[in-house]
Amino acid sequence: MSDPAAQPDPASRASHAPALSPRTVVVTAGRPPHEPDQPLNTPLTPASTYVAGGDVEYGRYGNPTWSAFETALGELEGGRALAFSSGLAAVSTVLGLVGHGAKVVAPRHAYSGTIMQLADLESRGRIAATLVDVTDPAAIAEACQDAALLWLESPTNPALEVVDLAAVVAAGHAAGVHVVVDNTFATPLRQQPLSVGADIVVHSATKFIAGHSDVLLGALVVSDPQLLDELKKRRDLEGAVPGTFETWLALRGLRTLAVRLDRAEANAQVLVERLREHAEVGEVRYPGFGAIVSFVPTRGPLAADLLCRSTTLWVHATSLGGVESTFERRRRWKSEAATIPEALVRASVGIEDVEDLWADLDTALNGLASA
Repeated sequence: MSDPAAQPDPASRASHAPALSPRTVVVTAGRPPHEPDQPLNTPLTPASTYVAGGDVEYGRYGNPTWSAFETALGELEGGRALAFSSGLAAVSTVLGLVGHGAKVVAPRHAYSGTIMQLADLESRGRIAATLVDVTDPAAIAEACQDAALLWLESPTNPALEVVDLAAVVAAGHAAGVHVVVDNTFATPLRQQPLSVGADIVVHSATKFIAGHSDVLLGALVVSDPQLLDELKKRRDLEGAVPGTFETWLALRGLRTLAVRLDRAEANAQVLVERLREHAEVGEVRYPGFGAIVSFVPTRGPLAADLLCRSTTLWVHATSLGGVESTFERRRRWKSEAATIPEALVRASVGIEDVEDLWADLDTALNGLASA
């Protein structure tokens, strides 16, 4: 079995074959060769130990199922991927590369797990963290002047702010910092940060990549082979490796990402239009793409909590990116930024019939007036 670091360079393949649409790559990448009696899908390989003399030797260093997933995700992002046991394991691995006492610039609105990791590292004197408004390019550029790492999300979680990635990545590099982009919300079907110069792309593959609310998995994608080697060494050393079954499920889910995302995004756009006209909704945030919508009920946080308990189709749950529609009031979590409105509801729109979703949501919203 080949090491993930030895995966063929997507650019070299592109020079010998016509470029494929990402909608095709998501289905075809990482498959076994088209030869007689080969399976269409890479089999699940539950192995902890390998016969000596090859490239792997031990189950912490590699697995054919991992490699298939990593090949597929790497091709989608235009780089080379590594799978991790969770999105936070991937985040931790990147932050572990930051030098002692170095400064990390990150969004003030971002995935709470990332913000909590930054706060924990800062409290122990490992790093200095500066949180910025990522819609203010001047503030980002100023913060980067003495930094080692710039962490970005676009859209941000849960504020759904959109960053001009090309401009901000360029500004970060001009200041001499490495740039990381969490691409969980957009997915590689809506943006590819490596193509505009990002050094590392992060995914919580738990979300849209796997897509069925049954997997914990993370991933990193890079273009630089030396950086890939360093990240793999950290994964090997720290043991933040993915489960084989989880990786197989994530690859299985990845195959339908294009159709799932198209359907969920179309649903989200219909719901956004209707929410903006609803008397019980004061603010709607939507970046114009993707399946995440945030909105603020006019009657405040108690009404938002009641809304999340009053639906029959929409599920009150904290995760996102599954085929089912979920939502929650984000400030119910103490870790959420104080600059997020108290009543803001983050909704992950699924693939159900949009009229059923709207009927359920509209009924619950209208019920707030008489509560």
